[in-house]
Amino acid sequence: MTDRSPGATALDRHRERNTDREAVDAVRKRIAEAGVEYVYYQSVTLGGRVVGKVVPAGHLLRSLEHGVRLHRSVAADIQTDRHGTLLGGGARAAEFVALPEVDTFAVLPWDRSVGRFFCLLYEPEHRPDIGGAPFAADARGHLARRHREFTERTGLVLRSGCEPETTWTGPGLAAPQRPDSCPAYRVDLLERCRPVYQKVIGYGRALGLDMIEGDYEDPGQLELNWMYDRAELTADRLIVFRQICRQVARELGLSASFMPKPATGVMGNGCHHNLSLWDGERNVLADPGRRELHLSETGRYALGGILTHAAGAMAVMGSTVNSYKRYWDAGLFAPERIDWGMDDKTCTVRLPANGRLECKLPDAMVNPYLSHAVLLGAIADGLAHRTDPGPPQGAPDGPAPRFPALPATLGEALTAFAADPVVRDSLTPEIADLYLAAKKDEWARFCAVVTDWEHMMYGEATP
Repeated sequence: MTDRSPGATALDRHRERNTDREAVDAVRKRIAEAGVEYVYYQSVTLGGRVVGKVVPAGHLLRSLEHGVRLHRSVAADIQTDRHGTLLGGGARAAEFVALPEVDTFAVLPWDRSVGRFFCLLYEPEHRPDIGGAPFAADARGHLARRHREFTERTGLVLRSGCEPETTWTGPGLAAPQRPDSCPAYRVDLLERCRPVYQKVIGYGRALGLDMIEGDYEDPGQLELNWMYDRAELTADRLIVFRQICRQVARELGLSASFMPKPATGVMGNGCHHNLSLWDGERNVLADPGRRELHLSETGRYALGGILTHAAGAMAVMGSTVNSYKRYWDAGLFAPERIDWGMDDKTCTVRLPANGRLECKLPDAMVNPYLSHAVLLGAIADGLAHRTDPGPPQGAPDGPAPRFPALPATLGEALTAFAADPVVRDSLTPEIADLYLAAKKDEWARFCAVVTDWEHMMYGEATP
């Protein structure tokens, strides 16, 4: 039985929602109509990977009430550091409970015998003092809670839209081109990728993504976008989009890569976050009636917060060693410094249209739950302190304020992350500490590896 008492835990309250007769009947009906036989109960790690379990659909009631359990080290992708220590908890650590959210149920369009739920994560009930509380390393659950707190404090809602870029390789996709020309926007190259974009858009629509446009940008690189929405919904949809790309790649015998910088001299795979703040149905980044490109006072303060904490946020926005190759390769529209501009594609933040800020730091491997939580923290800080971002890049009234330098490596980014309390406090202490430990280990492992470039430069350099 569900505990309906005032002292019920967060887990108890979630179970009560999941056992509501109307909610259960609605999911049962969808399962029966689609012929679903198996259901994925999935969550997302700090590294952005989708994890979970598969359960026969006949056990729906049991799973709605009790969920599934996974070892808590899953939050850090079940990895050990260089010294063999399991990050996130050792062999004796308690499991967490993954309880499905009923309204996230969907049928996989490529195999309608399979459905899926997104889950929220909780401490198991037997743990003293914290039993039934939200699992503190649940990035997805944290974003939803963080957004609610932000709205309660400011009265505003963050809406966002992502621009995920993906590099596709495989038979039939390669096309000859002049070395001095850019293949972006060429329809004949889109035609080569027609099987890809048709399947991705079709599957996206079936899974609730309002697909709106797409283009060809660099060799094998497609950007396929969907309509913006509340930040936590956009984050879920980015995860779904990546799953779709992986499925399409399997079906077509191709490779789909979200690697931030696939090769030197080509555009990296970004995932720009387009941000707006809403008070009801009013976008507060723009002033009503003004047609010229501008930011409202509220918008300027939000932008000031984003820029002030951009260096500290880089370890989240560019989460891999490879991420920083995207920023280093000049002339390819990636941010080169912490600044903002009206339509300068090298800036950290661009104002492409009234009512929208385009944050260009995030790349295609970003964890969207972490990136949006950090942006909420930075925006809230800018609003609270009325932080002025200064004039845009290229403005005649003087240079922009001196913000910290853009970190040049993952190592520098981790130092900036650790030193920025606003960025760290936008996450739970457990998420911040575990993320920092995992990424420090990733950087240490890279620093210990001898690369092909070093052999080329030094292998026979002397005498």
